[in-house]
Amino acid sequence: MSSVVLATFDGFPDGYTDDVDLVAALAARGVDARWQVWGEPADADLVVLRSTWDYTWRVPEFLAWCASVPRLANPLPVVEWNTDKAYLLELAKAGVPVVPTELVIPGERPDWPDGEFVLKPSVGAGARGFGRFTDPAAATDHLATLHAAGKTAMLQPFLSSAAAEGEVALVYFGGEYSHAFAKSAPADEPVNASGLRPSTPSPLAEPEPVYRSLAEDVLDAAATQLDRRRTELLYARVDLVRGDDGAPVLLELELVEPNLGFTQADPRATRRFADAIARY
Repeated sequence: MSSVVLATFDGFPDGYTDDVDLVAALAARGVDARWQVWGEPADADLVVLRSTWDYTWRVPEFLAWCASVPRLANPLPVVEWNTDKAYLLELAKAGVPVVPTELVIPGERPDWPDGEFVLKPSVGAGARGFGRFTDPAAATDHLATLHAAGKTAMLQPFLSSAAAEGEVALVYFGGEYSHAFAKSAPADEPVNASGLRPSTPSPLAEPEPVYRSLAEDVLDAAATQLDRRRTELLYARVDLVRGDDGAPVLLELELVEPNLGFTQADPRATRRFADAIARY
């Protein structure tokens, strides 16, 4: 491989700061890499999706562009599957412990659960469209807003333990574990889709073995759903939280454009990613 486009969006035309060393790391491996805003024709041996973070406003356009790319990482079928959080239900059906999730399509209304719960679009990112409720009337209004915009909603319980402890993000390259980092939430920001506020990454020396074990199970189950090998996933970030019973559960599996937490990882992490890209 001689050339790579690192796809971003116009908010970060030169890539997000977390990826600041990636172009140099690839150059050291003989790979000519450059940042490019997605949507433009990509003339390269490989296009790697990185900070394409506005795609949730333009999903059909984004997927059409991905389909036009001769060679994409992660591949198009992976992107199509992972852009809609309905994949959580597939993984749960396969036996993966997942935060309990119900999809509510336009025209439907769920039986609102007791206690606190969250409601958000099944296709989205961050806190856009997120709501946290105990009042069914307020939740019904929010659901109507999501449905009026043509969104399928995702209903989940609010996990108080997750809000207290934050998330653990485990990062894999080519199906192999690289590093992990913790994600907590500053108190002065609005909550996001996990019931947390926008996550502030912090170093994590080593996740508990039970977290590593679950992350491996998540990747294996996802690979089975996608009918491909784990090694075909150039990158993956498995976001886990501790459930109310104390055991970890899957919050999200990020296979499209995850922040990989390089600034919170050991200095070799970026080089491991560059190695994986050069081998891909």
